[in-house]
Amino acid sequence: MDGSIPPEQTRQNIVPRKGPDFGLDGDIARHWFGGDAFKTRFFDAMSLLFPDGERFFIQCVRDYRDQIRDPELLAQVKEFTYQEGQHGMVHTMYNERIARQGVAVDKVTKLLRGVLDWERSKLSASWTLSFTAAAEHMTAIMAHSFMKHPEVFEKADPRIRALYVWHGVEEIEHKAVAYDVMKKVAKVGYLQRVLGMMYLSIVFPLHTFMIMNHMLKVDAVPNRFGTWLRGLWWLYGVGGVMTRLMPHYLAYYLPGYHPWKAGQMDSYERWRSTFERNGGDAIAASEALLIA
Repeated sequence: MDGSIPPEQTRQNIVPRKGPDFGLDGDIARHWFGGDAFKTRFFDAMSLLFPDGERFFIQCVRDYRDQIRDPELLAQVKEFTYQEGQHGMVHTMYNERIARQGVAVDKVTKLLRGVLDWERSKLSASWTLSFTAAAEHMTAIMAHSFMKHPEVFEKADPRIRALYVWHGVEEIEHKAVAYDVMKKVAKVGYLQRVLGMMYLSIVFPLHTFMIMNHMLKVDAVPNRFGTWLRGLWWLYGVGGVMTRLMPHYLAYYLPGYHPWKAGQMDSYERWRSTFERNGGDAIAASEALLIA
């Protein structure tokens, strides 16, 4: 059956953690990713998308909450909602820091909210849920990749690195929730599922790059053209950050795909065990991935 989980695969528990304190009010450099403006602003731009994006995802899954008859899936929706709410809260604090740098955070988020509200008012619940499932797939495969290749974040500020790793861990834990609601409850078929991913694959990088362009102007980065060329190669060149995601990304288009059929989990387990042993220290858990 389309979307079924093979017997050898098991889900991870969704852990409702309170958002850790990452010390975002500390002495974090403007370009916290090894002094690289492009790499820094790539993650900063995504952070501006997260609070309203997470609320959108929660709403789109909740549209079907009253139709869910499986108590396990209903519990997962509750835990998904909690995790996404914590992500939104932490990234809102993160974005307040970016606003103090002169970035038009309020304007950007207002425009984004307008786009999401339009989608909610003009498109069917099944379509917006298909966008949500696609977005959850994208964030989960990015998390899997960054945890498998922690050297990508080696030059990042430890506090922000820890924030993104924590966020990624939870995206992995709940990566199948929106998908299962889409398939089992909303009864979305293959064509609508892949069209939702195609749409997301256009608008997600487009919005990210538009925000980045504004940020780099605010930063008065010299030779922005060269900055973009080097940065896009870092993302999409041979062995690039996003290039590594392609096999996992393309798996979404397979008729029998399910989120728990793919994704390296060793780093996830290392993070979780370190986090729990150290009393919820997300920075120590993040550092354990680099040491390994």
